[in-house]
Parts: sequence; structure tokens; C-alpha cells
Amino acid sequence: MQKHSILLVEDEVHLHDALKLNLNLEGYDVSSAYDGPEAMRQIEQAHFDLIILDVMLPNLDGFSITEMVRLKNNQTPILILSAKNTSANKVQGLRLGADDYMTKPFNLEELLLRVAKLIQKSNPFLQAPSNDNYTFSGNHFDFNSLEAITYTGEKITLTKKEAMLLKLLIDNKNTVVARERILQTVWGYNVFPNTRTIDNFILSFRKYFEQDVRNPIHFISIRGVGYKFQD
Repeated sequence: MQKHSILLVEDEVHLHDALKLNLNLEGYDVSSAYDGPEAMRQIEQAHFDLIILDVMLPNLDGFSITEMVRLKNNQTPILILSAKNTSANKVQGLRLGADDYMTKPFNLEELLLRVAKLIQKSNPFLQAPSNDNYTFSGNHFDFNSLEAITYTGEKITLTKKEAMLLKLLIDNKNTVVARERILQTVWGYNVFPNTRTIDNFILSFRKYFEQDVRNPIHFISIRGVGYKFQD
């Protein structure tokens, strides 16, 4: 089972080390940043399931990082940890796009619970299936059994990764899903390799489920961005 990845951005070394140790013990893969620019560099180069972010950081503060991340349309959950404990500070952080805000000092057990909930909320494969069965254009899928019946009546068995990718695309119907998100969600890649893995899966879906493989209308590639499903 893949580990979920967290970027921990905290410049207080002792606190950083203590948090990283406890998150590792919970089974998370934790990357470290100790200032704002380094945090942004890592966010731009890799995918994380969660960002834990201090506010008062060298060179670029946590509020600015939150705003920059959201302006780039990056929806990775952000948990702010801050000594700034006024209501105005909390409102500012949440308004800029943070998903949660905890003030220092904090209860470690509560922090770990909030971390787990934020990661679960952002990952559809950790939640109850939104739709166990799906039908379009004569194709029928059962995500519990991993079986599909195509528009020609052929019965096929999907691999687990095929089913995960198919469900991710269907759950985001008519929306472009970025390659980076697919790689992280389905394959667990953190730093993305150059790969045609997804392309090959999409080609298989077209072969199974499109009536005209050369002119697909359901599984669409958006060059340089990602993939979209439409029924």
C-alpha cells in the first residue's frame, strides 16, 4: 500500500524534527522545507497529499505560500500551524485557501487526527465509493468486482489500476484531470517521471469502450495537461 506524502514546512528545527518523527511513525512519507522559497520549489516539482505549513517563515510567509498555491489552481490540502492565534489570523488563512488552521501549542493527537481527515477527504479511494456501478453508451462497470461489459457484450476484467484510473476519471466527469494527479493517486509517484503509462491505459480504454477508436468521444487527451472523461 502506497504511503501518503506530506510536505512539512516549519523553520523551528526541534518542532520540525518532532513532527516529522511522529508523522513517519503514522506511516506518512514526509518531505521537509525550512523556508518559504524551498517550500514553493518542492510544491512546484512534486505532488503531495497534504501541506503542513507554518506562517512565520524566512523569506516568504505561510499566508503568501497558501495564496500562491491556490492561484496556481493547486488544490492540495493545506493545514496551517501558527503561533498567530487571533480570529483575524485564522480567518485570513482560511480565506486565502487553507483547509484547516491550528494554533501553537497544539495537541499532537488532535493534529494527527486532522491530518488523517484532510488526506482522506482529498483522496476518493480512501472514502466509500461514490458509485459502485456506472453505465455509459452501452458499457457497464462494476467497481467492486472489477468487471466490465462492453457495448459489444464482451465481458472483461479490469486490473486494479485500470479500475482506479477509470473511477478517478468518471468521478471527475467533464473535468480535465492532470497527469500529476493521476500518477500520484493511482501509481503513487511523488516526483513525476516521463512516462507513457497513462497514455497506454487510455488507449486500452478506447479499445474496450469506444465505438471509433480513432475518433474517441469518451476518453479525451488534453495535450500537455491531462485527460478527460465525458459520457
